[in-house]
Amino acid sequence: MSNKSLKVMAASIGAGALIAGGALTVATSSSAEPATPGPVPTEEATIGETTTETAAPTTPTTSSAVPEIEGPAELPPEQDDAL
Repeated sequence: MSNKSLKVMAASIGAGALIAGGALTVATSSSAEPATPGPVPTEEATIGETTTETAAPTTPTTSSAVPEIEGPAELPPEQDDAL
């Protein structure tokens, strides 16, 4: 088989695949409009559990936060030996 006939055969196979792909696309595509979604049912707005009926306190419940431990923490024994 010559180089020219091989090129012609490859071009024919490629063209056939292109035509088959186009025909498949046309066959599977539909021209009909997609169905529009129906009305979405909504529930009435309700007052949830997070609603409070009392007023906010006038003074904060905690005056200031103070840590229980001050200063740097001690190293564990396995890291203390490395220094």
